[in-house]
Amino acid sequence: MNGALGPGDGVVEHRIEVQHGVGLRVLDWGGGEGAPVLCVHGLASNALTWSGVAGRLHSLGRKVAAVDLRGHGRSDKPDDGYDFATMGTDVVTVLDALGWDRAVLAGQSTGGNLVVGLGAAVPERVAAVVGVDGGSFDLQRRWPVWEDCAAALAPPDLEGTPAATVAGFIRRAHPDWSDEGVAATMANFEVRPDGSITPWLRRDRHMRILRALWEHRPTVDLAHTTAPVLLVMADAGDEWGHVKRADVAAALAVRPIDVRWFAPADHDLHIEHPVAVADLIQDVFTT
Repeated sequence: MNGALGPGDGVVEHRIEVQHGVGLRVLDWGGGEGAPVLCVHGLASNALTWSGVAGRLHSLGRKVAAVDLRGHGRSDKPDDGYDFATMGTDVVTVLDALGWDRAVLAGQSTGGNLVVGLGAAVPERVAAVVGVDGGSFDLQRRWPVWEDCAAALAPPDLEGTPAATVAGFIRRAHPDWSDEGVAATMANFEVRPDGSITPWLRRDRHMRILRALWEHRPTVDLAHTTAPVLLVMADAGDEWGHVKRADVAAALAVRPIDVRWFAPADHDLHIEHPVAVADLIQDVFTT
């Protein structure tokens, strides 16, 4: 477990058991008033990527925490439970352990779709839903056949790559990111004693979560979500930008949603623009 970024001064690290033998790491920035915010990362990511957003929300007086989902980061990595129903139950158990009756659920990418599902499944626990370049993804609209989606979105094989090589790639791809943002992204990997990396999320588990995302129909859950919904979306000016705008249009057709676009912008908006994302959450949800 070498080379991982720590949660930072003043942040409490909890170990929350969500199932017998399965504990999740939760980073807790602590206190304020109003509805607390639980931050949920995307596929193959980790809670530290929310540090900039969480720190800003905390400075604005919000209670805020972020979770490493099962199989990710410093959470346990069981062989099963990589479906939306189980991961959603994990998130609710985290709310219970934190003593939060209702919370704003902010999810990035796949995490956005996951919290949209919770908005429909457990509305009494959800004060608001925020999708950060996520929440409206409907992969079946682009890939009606699962095998086509799997072939297009399978993760790259980074096993054994030198950590310095991966960090260099991240810096070149995202020259405007802070050092903290690069380090938080590197926390997606275990750095071995020889300096090579291996993803915390094993490839087969990655594909099971991708399948769960492919199976998710966000418009169905959005139609049954009574809480306010904010989508904070990134458009890099590429083909994915057109796809995301079509997904958002489909979501808007089923219910009112507050949508804010950043363009051009990275998929990891919470890393690229943490203060702006945090301020949108704070400004829109003031309860």
